[in-house]
Amino acid sequence: MPSATDRKTTHFGYREVPEHEKANLVAEVFRSVAPKYDLMNDLMSFGLHRLWKRFTIEQAGIHPGNYVLDVASGTGDLAYAFAKAVGPKGKVIMTDINDAMLRVGRDRLADKGIIGNLECVQADAEKLPFVENYFDCITIAFGLRNVTNKLAALQSMYHHLKPGGKLLVLEFSHPNTAALGKLYDVYSFNIIPRLGELITSDRASYQYLVESIRMHPDQETLKAMMIESGFEDVEYFNLSGGIVALHKGYKY
Repeated sequence: MPSATDRKTTHFGYREVPEHEKANLVAEVFRSVAPKYDLMNDLMSFGLHRLWKRFTIEQAGIHPGNYVLDVASGTGDLAYAFAKAVGPKGKVIMTDINDAMLRVGRDRLADKGIIGNLECVQADAEKLPFVENYFDCITIAFGLRNVTNKLAALQSMYHHLKPGGKLLVLEFSHPNTAALGKLYDVYSFNIIPRLGELITSDRASYQYLVESIRMHPDQETLKAMMIESGFEDVEYFNLSGGIVALHKGYKY
């Protein structure tokens, strides 16, 4: 007879799967897309992801000597900027639950000369293995929607922030007009999986990525989840008409 844990389900895109299986299913998606992840990001967003990340970096306000954690770091775009900003007296830790993505990010940053103040740790966002009250800033970009228990991940990040520290969550969200939403749906469901098939020979992974965006909480719901996790002065910025949103909150 299956245990209560086995019976609990969550969404994997539009599919319902046993909760304990989701992390492995997501891991397989990102192992598949890791080698051409940056190229696909440029193609899918028409390069806009670079502007969204630049805005996030500006909002982070990192200073020399800061300690920064970049969760679900992927290929390390944010970690690269933060490592330059914190200088030799600061520290940046980039994490990802997926070994393939973390390896690509580590090698990419090493090729750019980022060593000494950067550390890579394979870690689950829901159970981050760091010291309490340690980081001045924590970021997670395009990773929260893939987490099984988003509230647990937000609470874990809160636990590891210093008092006065901030969390920034950059994620695909919900367009703020019906017309844009319809255009976005047509593009997402008809073009992105085809691009994935053409560039990576993996249509299914990009079909999942599109579906995972639709299943992610909207802007107000995510704001409420951050407040429930203990964050204060929570606000969000709609980018590109709400296709992407940056949420920011503080630990006091």
